[in-house]
Amino acid sequence: MADKRTCNVVILGLAFLFIFTAFTTCGNVEQTVVKSLQNDTFVGSGYHSLGIIYGVFSFCNLFAPAVVAVIGPKFTMFLSGLLYSGYIAVFITPSTWAFYLTSVLIGIAAAMLWTAQGHFLVENSEASTINRNTGVFWALLQCSMLFGNLYIYLDWNGRTEIPDSSRKNIFLSLLVASMLGTLSFLALRKSHPEEEMLSEEEGQSLLSTPTIYKHRASTAMQDAKAEFKTILQLVKGRTILLLSPCMAYSGLELSFYSGVYGTCIGATTQFGAAAKGLIGISGIVVGIGEIVGGGLFGLLCKNNCFRRTSVVFLGMVVHFIAFYLIFLNIPDDAPVVFHTTTQNKSYLTPSVSIALLCSFLLGLGDSCFNTQLYSILGHVYAEHSTPAFAIFKFIQSVFAAVAFFYSGYVLLMWQLLLMVILGFSGTLCFFIAERMQNVSDDIQEY
Repeated sequence: MADKRTCNVVILGLAFLFIFTAFTTCGNVEQTVVKSLQNDTFVGSGYHSLGIIYGVFSFCNLFAPAVVAVIGPKFTMFLSGLLYSGYIAVFITPSTWAFYLTSVLIGIAAAMLWTAQGHFLVENSEASTINRNTGVFWALLQCSMLFGNLYIYLDWNGRTEIPDSSRKNIFLSLLVASMLGTLSFLALRKSHPEEEMLSEEEGQSLLSTPTIYKHRASTAMQDAKAEFKTILQLVKGRTILLLSPCMAYSGLELSFYSGVYGTCIGATTQFGAAAKGLIGISGIVVGIGEIVGGGLFGLLCKNNCFRRTSVVFLGMVVHFIAFYLIFLNIPDDAPVVFHTTTQNKSYLTPSVSIALLCSFLLGLGDSCFNTQLYSILGHVYAEHSTPAFAIFKFIQSVFAAVAFFYSGYVLLMWQLLLMVILGFSGTLCFFIAERMQNVSDDIQEY
């Protein structure tokens, strides 16, 4: 049994590795690819597409548990993978309507995929193996930032323009990777043989298959309503209110490192022919920062008050250093230029070393905030972890969507300033929430 469960976790991690090798790479280069299209009929924006994805994702999180309960996590993940693959396929022969339609569909798919993933991971873990299994899955997932971006670097290095043939080859390769991940879900096996049997109530009633699904849907809707009421109760609590600025900041910086910063590097005139290839290297270095930070703070650190506040403070400092260096190193109009490269000059002569150092710091800081937000939510809301994490993903995704929508219109300086203000406020509120929880724990022990 244990071997079957472990095998399931590894297959799950590999499936996500393949799918997110395709999607993460796509998100990193999307705006650059759209800008390079030699197609007068295509009027889409990569920023707007990512904004739609995160906006739809945030609201669909509220309904995803009911869908997973009805059709099961394995089939849910398979269908979601097909929608991810459809989004990647649009870039092979781009059209505006398909681009935005699949953006909506992949937002729905993302909510279903991640809800099913959490359900399946818990289903295949016990109290003694949940940390190990989470670590295995997380490590495989983070590697998705390495391989696709390496391909981008090798293919784009030395190019000033991206020809149609190069774009098609890249997205065909990413489509193959996404389909491999999707098909991998079919290899997942039941962790409990008895799950294949009907429940006692269903068996006694000798229900037909449609009636069984109707019964499950009814039960799932009741559970969803109960969970929604719990979410409303938690939102009114002081802890969630205090953590909300930090969650919102995680959404802004998510959009910046995953879609905006790579575009800025690719648009920097002073990087010359190396600019497009550096987008891939930047994505790899962000992934390395995520892996290093997650390993140090997510897996090795114990969940105590001192560690949490220290790691969040480190994340803030690391990000603020990165923002200052980006402000000096990257031209202010880098996120907003479309048909040309940057026209403005930066305060320093743009340096590849500084640009990649900032990529690493962005990944490292992101891992600091996310690991500790998961930690404090899991500690405070141990009895209601699912609604608490749903609130987190909702707030994070809404602010990521908003950030993607304004990224194509707001100069780099103002984007960085907004993140500094919200990052400082979020860190301060995190400290207050942690202190409140510390006092509460002391009173309970007393």
